[in-house]
Amino acid sequence: VQLEESGGGMVQAGDSLKLSCAASGITFSAYNMAWFRRGPEKEREFVAAINWASGRTHYADSVKGRFTISRDNAKSTMYLDIQTLEPEDTAVYYCAFDPPPVLRVGKESEDPSEYHTWGQGTQVTVSS
Repeated sequence: VQLEESGGGMVQAGDSLKLSCAASGITFSAYNMAWFRRGPEKEREFVAAINWASGRTHYADSVKGRFTISRDNAKSTMYLDIQTLEPEDTAVYYCAFDPPPVLRVGKESEDPSEYHTWGQGTQVTVSS
């Protein structure tokens, strides 16, 4: 399995951005994927997760209402739509893959140890 993120960049506060994570080599039909981020001098932080088969989603409390996770089965691509960006959103954003058997998408999805494969990350920088 390989994951490749794209869509990051330098934006201003209030702007929107849509990140993509293209997946290849996945032969399973039921698995979870997620977005994490690591800001400057911060720990890695869970952002959002999605079950590929059902589309069920789970978000970190800090991003609810502004971030939307989605997937396109035909393109094997996951997305993270970010609205009203804030300087605190500055981070490297990573996508991650959790192969089956998987837990129901929820609080357990926030544990990075659940995920076996990670992308290289895409930088998002938000200026005030």
